[in-house]
Amino acid sequence: MSLAGSSPNQPQSNSQSPPSRRRLLLCCLLTLAAGGWVLGRILHRRLVSRETLAYESSLAAYDPVRIAAQRPVYEEKAVPARTTFSQFLAAQGIDAKTSAELVSDVRPVYDLGRVRAGNKVGILRSAQGDLRALSYQIDPDRVLKVSSTGSGFEATIVKVPYTITTVGVSGQVQDSLIQAVENAGEHDQLALNFADIFGWDIDFSTDTRQGDSFEMVVEKRFLYGKFQDYGRILAAEYRSGGHTYQAVLFHDPEGRPAYYAPSGKSMKKAFLRSPLRFAARITSRFSYHRFHPILKRYRPHLGIDYGAPVGSAVQTVADGRVVRAGWAGEGGREIKIRHAMGYETYYLHLSRILVRVGQFVHQGQLIARTGETGLATGPHLDFRITQHGRFRNFLALNLPPAESVAKRDMPEFEATRAKSLHQLASLRPNPAEKTQQASMGGPGSGQGK
Repeated sequence: MSLAGSSPNQPQSNSQSPPSRRRLLLCCLLTLAAGGWVLGRILHRRLVSRETLAYESSLAAYDPVRIAAQRPVYEEKAVPARTTFSQFLAAQGIDAKTSAELVSDVRPVYDLGRVRAGNKVGILRSAQGDLRALSYQIDPDRVLKVSSTGSGFEATIVKVPYTITTVGVSGQVQDSLIQAVENAGEHDQLALNFADIFGWDIDFSTDTRQGDSFEMVVEKRFLYGKFQDYGRILAAEYRSGGHTYQAVLFHDPEGRPAYYAPSGKSMKKAFLRSPLRFAARITSRFSYHRFHPILKRYRPHLGIDYGAPVGSAVQTVADGRVVRAGWAGEGGREIKIRHAMGYETYYLHLSRILVRVGQFVHQGQLIARTGETGLATGPHLDFRITQHGRFRNFLALNLPPAESVAKRDMPEFEATRAKSLHQLASLRPNPAEKTQQASMGGPGSGQGK
């Protein structure tokens, strides 16, 4: 018989005891705390990284400014006309004491009182403006280098490291020699150099004809692979109207470079054939009975008029001394130069005079600019020449030559001549002409007039 009530083996309730709930709550809190710490560390690292990046960026932006502030400053300028070197340095902000010290220290190597207008000067300064180094282009081949030692300046002259290449240039004249040289792919300076060689026999303003031809062997100078300028013309030829003019570079009895015809006669004469180099037509010739366009009457015109734009370069036709340079009535601004052997030359109607009385001038030197001052109907140069006080027709004047090759130098000259004429012959387009050219070179050859 069973008894009423619960059995001792009956299952208990599923609810946890209070200690169990506390342990679970503690684990949750620990987990949340750990997650919050990790998240805080991540946020902190991100914030630090951002601040570091911003700081490094500010340093990177500041560094070029700091470097630039400490970097030396270099500038290059040309020496102005009518300026001493000390005045030039003063214009560049260099104090008088530094300038005087530099000029004095450099003088044993080079006299900076001889600087030429237009030549380049390079100046290297510290960021604070102190002069560190200076360079001066003495001529196309040499550069003066000056450096600061802290207690003064050291100077040396160095040669420009040109690479020289010898080339042949040839062409045919259609309009002018300058245009023909440019058509051959060269610069107009080469035409001027070429004209200087034959300037005693040919007036390239008036004597050139369409169809004239030329050849030359010339040196070209390169600096680090870039063309700089022309060197010497070693041999040259010009053919015009049946006349052939040839020139070979050799040396005179004193050892100076000079040009000679294949016969050994000097290309240089006592006088150039023209006071103007190019682009000047003759508008009026020498005459004892010319109708004057302004005075409206006949009277002598004892010179040669060259029509040329105002400002064209006027050169002296021979070495001499200036005896007049100023206003001369009907002649306007005028220059008179006294030469050897009783010759005097006159240059009239000038717009600008570039020489002074008493100055010695050299053949081919720029002495003035053309104009229309005085009694003139337009811009031109009136050029005149006298011999022992008598006016002469310059176009018909038999000009005296310079010295020929010395007899002792003839064997050396003949070897140079043979090489030069062969080089010129190789430039001729016609094979028959090449053969004829190569066979030339005996006495009397090379001058058509």
